[in-house]
Amino acid sequence: MHDFVFLTAKYPEIKSLMKPDHSLIWIILMMLFIQLVAFYLVRDLDWKWVMFWAYVFGSCINHSMTLAIHEIAHNFTFGHHKTLWNRLFGMVANLPIGVPYSVSFKRYHMDHHRYLGADGIDVDIPTDFEGWFFCTTFRKFMWVILQPLFYAFRPLFINPKPISYLEIINTTVQITFDILVYNTLGIKSLIYMLAATLLGLGLHPISGHFIAEHYMFLKGHETYSYYGPLNLLTFNVGYHNEHHDFPNVPGKNLPLVRKIAAEYYDSLPHYNSWVKVLYDFVMDDTLSPYSRMKRPPKGQEVLE
Repeated sequence: MHDFVFLTAKYPEIKSLMKPDHSLIWIILMMLFIQLVAFYLVRDLDWKWVMFWAYVFGSCINHSMTLAIHEIAHNFTFGHHKTLWNRLFGMVANLPIGVPYSVSFKRYHMDHHRYLGADGIDVDIPTDFEGWFFCTTFRKFMWVILQPLFYAFRPLFINPKPISYLEIINTTVQITFDILVYNTLGIKSLIYMLAATLLGLGLHPISGHFIAEHYMFLKGHETYSYYGPLNLLTFNVGYHNEHHDFPNVPGKNLPLVRKIAAEYYDSLPHYNSWVKVLYDFVMDDTLSPYSRMKRPPKGQEVLE
């Protein structure tokens, strides 16, 4: 990652990219509508087809929606002056995922940006247990499958926070929606929704971004970008060096950041395949959940 002040001084045009992306609102509403239609279509299918479509189709939509929630966490939908609107819209985007998390994600994700790799603060860092136990090829394979569970429960062990009123609202809205899906469409639609989330965030091509972003495949390089086609489904989350350098630039504009400052980004190691990242992580004996840069906290951190 590069120095924000230096890059904006050298390339002042990047500042013009720091603005809300209102098109996200309509894209997210369209994705929600598509999943609602899918809930209806799978309601009477055989179980094998429910699970098939959950993995082949629903997983892509739901994983993409988690990255839409990432965009909302940065206030890109309505702008920084309408923070409550962003939080409430995050709850709408959360609906097809089935598990309430959009408000909590925002709180922890801001810590990740401010204190990248800080021990006990950045919950993106695996626990000592994960690093110790998931150290063989088979165990790493299981860890990749179970990633959504580790991401869900890790904050409770590393950096628990008091529950906010917005998290209570998020949970109430989500449980109400889940009950509504069950009562109107049945158990198969509910299982499709939850399976799409669990499968989409586990052993799935898009899930390569979890490992590609900050696992040290090369010594001295803590953050990596991905420039492959799956950026089209993930709001350009693959442009990760660019994102950490300019967290106020929405995903839509990150390719322009790379283009403007090409002399800095094109020389950095990057990926073109998240599937290869997953394969290399599992098969390479030198890589494990320990392959992250961890820093001691400075004691002056201001948390969300």
